[in-house]
Amino acid sequence: MYYKNLFRKLEKHLASIEHSDDMVETLTAILARLVADFADDLGIVGGRIYLRDGADYVLQNEYPAGKAPIGFRIPASYAPMAEAVARGFVFKEARDPEIDPRIEHAIGVDLFAAISVGERSHQIVALSLKSPSESEHVKYVLSTIRHVINLKMRQEHLEGRVEEVREIQLSLLPKIPPAFPPFDLWAESVPAEEVGGDLYDFIPISPRRVGIAVADASGHGLPAALQARDAIIGLRMGVQEQLRITATVEKLNRVVGASALASRFISLFYGELEPNGLLVYTNAGHPRPIVFRDGSALELDRGGAVLGPNPEATYDRGYVDILPGAALLAYTDGIVEAENPRGEAFGKDRLLEVLRERGESGARELVEEVFRRVRSFSIADPPRDDQTVVAVVRRR
Repeated sequence: MYYKNLFRKLEKHLASIEHSDDMVETLTAILARLVADFADDLGIVGGRIYLRDGADYVLQNEYPAGKAPIGFRIPASYAPMAEAVARGFVFKEARDPEIDPRIEHAIGVDLFAAISVGERSHQIVALSLKSPSESEHVKYVLSTIRHVINLKMRQEHLEGRVEEVREIQLSLLPKIPPAFPPFDLWAESVPAEEVGGDLYDFIPISPRRVGIAVADASGHGLPAALQARDAIIGLRMGVQEQLRITATVEKLNRVVGASALASRFISLFYGELEPNGLLVYTNAGHPRPIVFRDGSALELDRGGAVLGPNPEATYDRGYVDILPGAALLAYTDGIVEAENPRGEAFGKDRLLEVLRERGESGARELVEEVFRRVRSFSIADPPRDDQTVVAVVRRR
């Protein structure tokens, strides 16, 4: 029980340390926290940070500052160092035959206690301890500290990679919708995690045609974000003025089906809008967008299966006129499936209610009102699933 509580305490204390791109700075901050918070529990009074450089480990920092000269080199073949790398931790007393008194005297320690951390054990954190009464206890503590530090380092590395993906994903979203009179266009997307599996796009195909896309990869988080990103990029590359939209989507489906993430799937709505109001579309297993005008709603359901599971799937085209006063609302299932505390879903009826009340508002106002109603209904922040809304409004 002691070690479980120790692990939790270490994890809690180290979680508060701010991330730094400088590994030595991060490890020094961790070392300082260990000394400040665990001197009594663990007997840690200081330590040193070493980085691997060729055949040696080179001293980078000491906390608190002491006798050890910065830049001091210890061969990686030195038995205690080699054991730290092999086992993950090491504890040696001065009388142990593997200890070289000249090395230990140069850095001013009587005990050699260390842990290796990071990928390929490129970093070693050596700890200065009070004289321990039980070596097995020290070894268990060292192992626990190493595990917690490695978890923190992996988490920060993953968070950094997720942030990179998030920046890539955000760069794919149109910064502002294209001007396409007489239509007003707008869209917003809110991920459930740092990155999400929803994406939308407005694709200028020609001066007289704009593509409108909404994609939702199964699940959410990093894998879904990568899948949705690939679908939108593939769609952009495949769209051509003279190519039927069904041929484009069928080709995209084959690409998705052949990908490494073929066990996942993507729903997609894609349509091409002309200035006269004609929308040619296909719906690949996506929640049916709604065309609303004068109290009447039409759902856009022509198309086929979701992308991915069946590379040979075929898709139908649908046609609809977006008349003056009409609004097209496309969305992902995170909108209608958002639940309130009683487990009730927001549902399509509440979405239609927004359209009845605000259908002739501007596209941005309509999108923002949908999100406002969903947030008020579900009170979940962040949402449990990714949420995306795209609106196209043709004013009278």
